[in-house]
Amino acid sequence: MGFSLTSSPSHLCSDHQSLCNSLSPSHNLQFTSSLSSWRPRNFNSPLKLITTQKSQPRTSSLSSLQVSVQDPQDLPKETSSSIESQKTPNGQAKHHIWVNPKSPRASQLRQLSYDSRYASLVKVAVALNSCDSTEEDVIKVLNSLGENPSEQDAVIVLNNMESPETALIALKYFQEKSKPKKRVILYNVTLKVFRKSRNLDGAELLFDEMLNKGVLPDNITFSTIISCARMCSLPNKAVEWFEKMPSFGLNPDDVTYSAMIDAYGKAGNVDLALSLYDRARTEKWRIDLVTFSTLIKIYGVSGNFDGALNVYEEMKALGVKPNLVIYNTLLDAMGRAKRPWQAKIVYRELIKNGFSPNFGTYAALLRAYGRARYGQDALSVYREMKKKGLELNVVLYNTILAMCADIGFTDEAIEIFEDLKKSETCEPDSWTFSSLITIYSCSGKVSEAEEMLNQMLEAGFEPNIYVLTSLIQCYGKANRTDDVVRTFDRLINLGITPDARFCGCLLNVMTQTSNEELGKLIGCIDRANPQLASVVKLLVEGETVDGAFKQEATELFSSIGREVRKPYCNCLIDLCVNLDLLEKACELLEIGLSLEVYTAIQTKSPTQWSLHLKSLSLGAALTALHVWMNDLTIAIENGEELPPCLGINTGHGKHKYSENGLATVFESHLNELNAPFHEAPEKAGWFLTTKVAALSWLESRKIPEPVA
Repeated sequence: MGFSLTSSPSHLCSDHQSLCNSLSPSHNLQFTSSLSSWRPRNFNSPLKLITTQKSQPRTSSLSSLQVSVQDPQDLPKETSSSIESQKTPNGQAKHHIWVNPKSPRASQLRQLSYDSRYASLVKVAVALNSCDSTEEDVIKVLNSLGENPSEQDAVIVLNNMESPETALIALKYFQEKSKPKKRVILYNVTLKVFRKSRNLDGAELLFDEMLNKGVLPDNITFSTIISCARMCSLPNKAVEWFEKMPSFGLNPDDVTYSAMIDAYGKAGNVDLALSLYDRARTEKWRIDLVTFSTLIKIYGVSGNFDGALNVYEEMKALGVKPNLVIYNTLLDAMGRAKRPWQAKIVYRELIKNGFSPNFGTYAALLRAYGRARYGQDALSVYREMKKKGLELNVVLYNTILAMCADIGFTDEAIEIFEDLKKSETCEPDSWTFSSLITIYSCSGKVSEAEEMLNQMLEAGFEPNIYVLTSLIQCYGKANRTDDVVRTFDRLINLGITPDARFCGCLLNVMTQTSNEELGKLIGCIDRANPQLASVVKLLVEGETVDGAFKQEATELFSSIGREVRKPYCNCLIDLCVNLDLLEKACELLEIGLSLEVYTAIQTKSPTQWSLHLKSLSLGAALTALHVWMNDLTIAIENGEELPPCLGINTGHGKHKYSENGLATVFESHLNELNAPFHEAPEKAGWFLTTKVAALSWLESRKIPEPVA
């Protein structure tokens, strides 16, 4: 029986993309009658072991035979018999012959298959990868292919090479020996070698050589160079090459367009990246995971966190499975959004889908929980990282230490700081020391704060405004007014300009200072913010012109930033309470309400009138209570009907550096006033009373008592 090695019809010369992408051997066998001169035409086409039709077939009933060397159990039922007749498209019968895979004949057939040839070509490529990049050594290896290696042989060898220097010599050899019909094919497959090694400069030089030799690039040429630029993290270069394509008369395909979403996004052209993404959704382009990751990052950095989540959901809807990079990018976006609950959902999905968290995962979680002040969750992640032997960098240490400072985790912060000092990969920086000084200062631990300052100076860091602000707060708690003044002078000598937060800290220290030493602090405030000092002086020294205090206070609050209005107003009211200036405290509360520094302090419904004191200082809360009691009295006198229930909401939280919250202190004051409000067991932070009890109490208070 004569055999013919043929392939299914192909168009190798007209479709070189198939040739460049043919990287794996066929798993079927085909043979020709001339076994010594076989040559497949297309490596993408499945090769089949068939017999050619003879002019005088041995058996008239057999027009073609197909031979299988599979085990019988691997064949479908309908082909498990030794011979089975089928119909070809032209109506002729086609027969399959099963060959025992254990027979010598099967072994011989395998040796004649292209699997064997492909394996030998890969071995040549491996030899080239390991030899010296000299023309002599490279040609010596290539000579093993014979005098006239085929174009297909050249493609497979080049495609399996790793060294760009060696690949250039091999390219020149194949161009001379194989005489390719389309020279761009060998250039494209050589460009892929440069892409593997992330050698963009070499790829660009090879492109110039192509042009000099009159070889016109095609889409594959540009897509290979563009993807090389992406792999080299040079998005601007990718954009540059993409925008060259029209000058060569080339139109990018959807794969290239999809890659450019990533490139434009990383190059900073967000609008064009998002515009291409909108087009991709409309035209159903294929988008890779790297591009999806870039899109999520674009939305996250720009603050469009819902957009980041939408990309993630769209990706899953398209059947694209997220990888660990996608999960980490989304976790980072949810951290920026201060949505720790969504970060938890993403993390659970990551674990559910079988991924193991890496350093990037834990880092994103730490930032997400730290920014949102999810203390226990952040500490849990930190301890899991330490358990797995993952070393944090100083930025992550500072993130968790800053969180500890904000929520009052003193012991935990000290433990983490000791871990940092033992670390072999990083050392404390100025922000590290700043967080520890803040923690000790807020806890009133003066000696520990001073010792940490000394360590900071020994490490070569000068205290910044945040450190000095914390120290002033610490000295104020300890009633060490002279040290407050000394620290203020130190700030001025360092050339640091006091900011609004620093002035607010000085104002807060005044609320804790005895009347005899207020003058020392007024002097500091006068040097830092004369307008604020003028208002303070009118409180402490008294106003000489009626209405001057209210006017200057209004001008002050109208000129400062919204983020410091409430702290300033709280401190000034506290100072009024300390100085027994109830009228001035009420004026400040009125200013705060008119400028919306305070909102919705009093609310009314048909069933309950309420006083809301959350986020107010103690002095401001007591002043608000005094005003509310007067308003209730006036309402009764005007014939208004009180509702069945009256309530005061102080909130149930505690101060982060104290066991007491506003509710604890306020309850004591209500007892002093003999007020009929009692803490509601089912509503933490609420003090309630009935209409009857409130009327009786207000009636007994003919003259409003001064704020204690």
